[in-house]
Amino acid sequence: RGFDPIADQQAIQPVVRQLSEYFQGSRNVFDVPVDFSGLTPFAKDVLQATAAVPFGGVATYSEIARKIANPGASRAVGNALGRNPVPIILPCHRVVPADHSIGNYTGGVDIKVSLLSIEGVLLPTGASVP
Repeated sequence: RGFDPIADQQAIQPVVRQLSEYFQGSRNVFDVPVDFSGLTPFAKDVLQATAAVPFGGVATYSEIARKIANPGASRAVGNALGRNPVPIILPCHRVVPADHSIGNYTGGVDIKVSLLSIEGVLLPTGASVP
């Protein structure tokens, strides 16, 4: 995806700790720094707007597009979210289609359903947690 990761186990310990806390149900906000270098200004705007969607909430692709002052860019928002370099921390799983169905997720719909379930989001009729 155009990123050159650098192995540094000590540097990622805060991320490991915060993700563990999230999955244990004791964290609902991440406060680790995120490096947006290497992203287009559009993708950075999308991810920053997505980061503002609160734990347990959802926003639609079109709502994110409006928040970044690009109301016709719903599809481009979805494409930018599909290339999110740090999902969960930048919670693209909280972004759904206009009809509030589950929609797609790069990691798979089952993972999106599971993440939303962790956050207590009510799932559409017929959806289930794997």
